[in-house]
Amino acid sequence: MCGRFELKTKFKKLPKVLKQDYPSGLHSKYETQNLIRPTDPVLVIKNEGRIKTTFMTWGFISPWAKDPFDKKKPRPFNARSETVEEKKLFSGSWKHKRCLIPASGFFEKKYRIRKENYETFWLGGIWSKWTSPDGAELESCCVLTTEPNQLIKPLHHRMPVIIPNGYEEQWTEQVKDTNELKGLLPIMFNWSTDGWIVEDINKKETDQMSLF
Repeated sequence: MCGRFELKTKFKKLPKVLKQDYPSGLHSKYETQNLIRPTDPVLVIKNEGRIKTTFMTWGFISPWAKDPFDKKKPRPFNARSETVEEKKLFSGSWKHKRCLIPASGFFEKKYRIRKENYETFWLGGIWSKWTSPDGAELESCCVLTTEPNQLIKPLHHRMPVIIPNGYEEQWTEQVKDTNELKGLLPIMFNWSTDGWIVEDINKKETDQMSLF
């Protein structure tokens, strides 16, 4: 499960792929975030013919929702990778709308999990586009989860899918068939614990990212 994470990386040290095609003004208005929660805006890379950086709401909104702001309707912030292909809500996004969310750490209870060298890493996710009758668009995403490895198992029975550097294109591009989807599985489930640490921390106040 992944319900909290952080992005404390300075803009100049963000992965290069994030800075290929990004929203106007991001360079000057970007701020690090100490605590990111569901419903917060998150920085995401997606691929609709080319890799592009954008903002999405963390909390998956169905593309066929009548009212995306209806608080009575669930907005999942996680999706189980083992069943994502079978779930009606997620299956289309799994095939055509996979995304990557940059993070410098994620939280389980009172612990932070991060790389020893503080390097930014990718949370594997899927995203959705809701369109209103008048053409307004709202994009949202959720983080995929999987069985925990030996580092996370003492803390929680689930962990986020971590996509290694170098697989940004393969992960985000649209696939042609189920065989190509199966080719993503080794990327999702082979996260090595080498170079990662678990810290006992006290959570700090949220630093929100300015979008305007």
